[in-house]
Amino acid sequence: MVGTYYSSGSPDSPPFVSIGTAVQPSTTLCIIEAMKVFTDIPAGVSGTIAEILVKNGQPVEFGQPMFRVVPA
Repeated sequence: MVGTYYSSGSPDSPPFVSIGTAVQPSTTLCIIEAMKVFTDIPAGVSGTIAEILVKNGQPVEFGQPMFRVVPA
């Protein structure tokens, strides 16, 4: 396991993105926590979130798809 997927910055905050959200390369999609270090994960592309492939709190691996983005 590389880290843990978090869809928002805190338990009381709304998710960074949801299905249908338009994103730019710098848009934060989620946070990955590994060894108490929290890293924002940017979209890296422009487009629209079509699918979210992981659930909040789920362990994720390096290279694992977490989102499907339809390019703009």
